[in-house]
Amino acid sequence: MAPLELAMQGLAVFGLVLFLVLWLMHLMSIIYVRLHLHKKRSEVKQPFAQLAGVSLLKPLKGVDPNLISNLETFFTLDYPKYEILLCVQDQDDPAVDVCKKLLGKYPNVDARLFIGGKKVGINPKINNLMPGYEGAKYQLVWICDSGIRVKPDTLTDLANQMTEKVGLVHGLPYVADRQGFAATLEQVYFGTSHPRSYISANVTGIKCVTGMSCLMRKDVLDQAGGLIAFAQYIAEDYFMAKAIADRGWKFSMATQVALQNSGSYSIGQFQSRMIRSIDCSTEDYSLQLILLGHRRGL
Repeated sequence: MAPLELAMQGLAVFGLVLFLVLWLMHLMSIIYVRLHLHKKRSEVKQPFAQLAGVSLLKPLKGVDPNLISNLETFFTLDYPKYEILLCVQDQDDPAVDVCKKLLGKYPNVDARLFIGGKKVGINPKINNLMPGYEGAKYQLVWICDSGIRVKPDTLTDLANQMTEKVGLVHGLPYVADRQGFAATLEQVYFGTSHPRSYISANVTGIKCVTGMSCLMRKDVLDQAGGLIAFAQYIAEDYFMAKAIADRGWKFSMATQVALQNSGSYSIGQFQSRMIRSIDCSTEDYSLQLILLGHRRGL
């Protein structure tokens, strides 16, 4: 048989195997979503009044058209006991005024503003969050990015997944409805290709976690050296998840998505973010190569 024929047959077999793998991932994701994520709100694991207190760490830098409306959804959470720790690096950052406006509008919400950060490493997000982390009074910490929008029961959903053997609860990334081609492209991606990879990876035991919305046990992070231990990494979410898994804790996915609602977006920003995030989003580097090539093909 000619070398060209062999090469074509090999390519055909590879294509067929890849096709079957992608469909298997798709099928696993559908089954998992149907069994785990499609649950009635009445199906709770813990009584509402007994839910553990949560310290919300919110890193902020700059403003966009959606910042104040996104941030306000955290002040209206329906949860028995939580605090909001707003962290801004620079005194002159316009996000400071947004925070002060919301603090004045919701005086009965347990919320504090930390300005200045604390230089402990190369990761600017960790540097920004350090004062808030050190001042957190609850044993569950929820690190949630500035572009995330939540529903009143989002924190209840997260906390319900934090059962006895779970050390980290994360949300499946998705995006809110917004205007423009870039927003539509982003929503299509996070509604099709990305969840298939993200969900199937978690189903098969691959630690695939995004740091945009993560509820974690503070004592477990402290055992790993606290937040400062992850300041030496740019992909701090990957290494925090790894530290929690290395100590024998399980991960759980919330039934609600981590809803991204940034007011500033473009095709270039989306592509750059996808390439950057995949590099450290899983512990399986062969899978990284597959996913990175897939995402760069957008």
